[in-house]
Amino acid sequence: MPNFAAFISYVFVTTFTPGPNNIMSMSNASRYGLKKSLGFNYGVSIGFFIVLMLSNLFSYSLYELIPTIKPVMTVIGAAYIFYLAWKTYKSKPHNEVDESKRTNTFSKGILLQFVNPKAIIYGITLSATFIVPYYKSIPILALFAALLSVIALLSTVTWGLFGSVFQKLMEKNYKIINAVMAALLVYSGVSLFL
Repeated sequence: MPNFAAFISYVFVTTFTPGPNNIMSMSNASRYGLKKSLGFNYGVSIGFFIVLMLSNLFSYSLYELIPTIKPVMTVIGAAYIFYLAWKTYKSKPHNEVDESKRTNTFSKGILLQFVNPKAIIYGITLSATFIVPYYKSIPILALFAALLSVIALLSTVTWGLFGSVFQKLMEKNYKIINAVMAALLVYSGVSLFL
């Protein structure tokens, strides 16, 4: 049996701290409103579920490959996070946004998970440390992935709620807010190399 307290604290601290998912959720909700940004949050949850299932199913083999995969995934993930930072910095309030460049879509939420080093490393670490050593049944692994995906959804919606509550303030001060959000994303990307 895994250490339940360590498992819960790792899950909640890692899931609710700033990262690409939470920052993008807050940014989207502040620009489009919470309701219009929920598609992104659902996409994050589904993408996160897929990443967690893959982490659970291939935990041992991925763990062996991590030394060779991690540097490549870190560079790709950091590049994407820096791209998101640039897009966030340059974005304008919703009424000025070109609808073809929206970041609050279901598909962008899913795709973010496959280049989000925090999600990938979180999934692998959680799987290899807390789940696979104790549980090997596919239904149980799927249950863990589903539960953790719901927690991820709660996290992004919480951050989105914060963004939507302060939407008017954020629209008025969007340049400052965008700079802060972009700086947080840059910090997320740079921290991958520290």
